[in-house]
Amino acid sequence: MHARRTPRRKVAATLAALVLLAGGVAASLPAIRPVPRVDLHRFMGTWYLVGGIPTPFERDAWNAVETYTLLDDGRIRTTLAFNRGSASGPRKRIEAPASVHPGTGNAVWDVRVLGPFKSQYVVAWLREDYGLMLVARDARDYAWLFSRTPGASAAELDAARQRLRSLGYDVSRWRTIPHVDAGHRAAP
Repeated sequence: MHARRTPRRKVAATLAALVLLAGGVAASLPAIRPVPRVDLHRFMGTWYLVGGIPTPFERDAWNAVETYTLLDDGRIRTTLAFNRGSASGPRKRIEAPASVHPGTGNAVWDVRVLGPFKSQYVVAWLREDYGLMLVARDARDYAWLFSRTPGASAAELDAARQRLRSLGYDVSRWRTIPHVDAGHRAAP
């Protein structure tokens, strides 16, 4: 007789399997090259998730907003808030602590997503004015395009897909994240 898994254990087991599978893919591709330097104080604040290759938790996200807060101890609090399924769907909120990898110019982070599981976060491209950025992972499984405004032009979305393709991503999994005001899009 097998022990029943709680929903939290199921999520943890799924994440562990994804990490193991992604490790095999990552081993065959070169590491994602981060931007040379990120000014953390300038980087902090609100970013709108406007597109990318989403995790299972974000696949049906609308009005997705991520906020970064630099803590006194040097860690970063990441907060993702979004409506699930539609612009008026239930609002979800996920908080996760992040740590900057030393010697990476603040461009590579570990984000603790669930218990001991860490997720790699590499700022792979950052516009000079800090208005648009692309986050990638060596595993080439997930990626995110963030903007300081709730949208990006068709050219910006296409350029992000091209960057990801050149990094070895399967961009057929790309999703543009809709931002429609339904009374829920304010601060996470």
